[in-house]
Amino acid sequence: MSQELRRAAEVLRSAEALVIGAGAGMGVDSGLPDFRGTEGFWRAYPAYAKLGLDFASMANPQWFSKDPEFAWGFYGHRLGLYRATTPHPGFELLRTWASRMRHGAFVFTSNVDGQFQKAGFPEERVLEVHGSIHHVQCLSSCPGIVSAAPYSVEVDPETFRARPPLPTCPRCGSLVRPNILMFGDWGWEASRTEDQEQRLSEWLEAVKPGSLAVVECGAGTAIPSVRHFCERVTAAGKGTLIRINVREPQVPAGGISLPLRALEALRGIAGELERG
Repeated sequence: MSQELRRAAEVLRSAEALVIGAGAGMGVDSGLPDFRGTEGFWRAYPAYAKLGLDFASMANPQWFSKDPEFAWGFYGHRLGLYRATTPHPGFELLRTWASRMRHGAFVFTSNVDGQFQKAGFPEERVLEVHGSIHHVQCLSSCPGIVSAAPYSVEVDPETFRARPPLPTCPRCGSLVRPNILMFGDWGWEASRTEDQEQRLSEWLEAVKPGSLAVVECGAGTAIPSVRHFCERVTAAGKGTLIRINVREPQVPAGGISLPLRALEALRGIAGELERG
């Protein structure tokens, strides 16, 4: 393990740019729940265990039309949780490493929690491939995406149902929903994420081959958006993949595998960087 940590430190020491790929495992060290598997989800939300509903069942846009209080109970609780969460010190380590590089960093994350922005990463350098809970879209015909900052959702702690009033559109008064890509979701407004994708593409164009460090934290294979992206970037010859994953650390040839939790691995790399 120490050899792999040293290899990772050497990649970061010589890199001119940093891509940070982040899945759900990145938030666990901040105290956020692990939704991996039905049991993990039910530990976080016992009310749904009683109903036999797993994460995929709850993360479904149908609830906003069938039972809005039920839908906003789930997302309102998560919105409050993410607002109250402090990003763990690993975020600051990544930001420090990026600050020494010519092109800085760009984040590619499947997380909807906004933790990278909260940790000080600039909004224009984050791609949230599944959207963000901190933004909402109208369920009627109003176009566009607006900030969720004005909204506060009170949730019954026993039933996880939201108490009225529910969040409504500032233009037409209709119900709004989080701007998150859910399961079976044909109504997601993707324009914000598409703009982020364009900025990432332009940033990558400026990075010369071989000069990129790709640090992937806690991105699993169940929803492989982040893993696939990180592997594509490194396969294109842009740089080296450092995969941090305690459960699924397998990495393509040439990559660096760290079977650790995110914060433990990032601190290990930081120690090697300090040793020089």
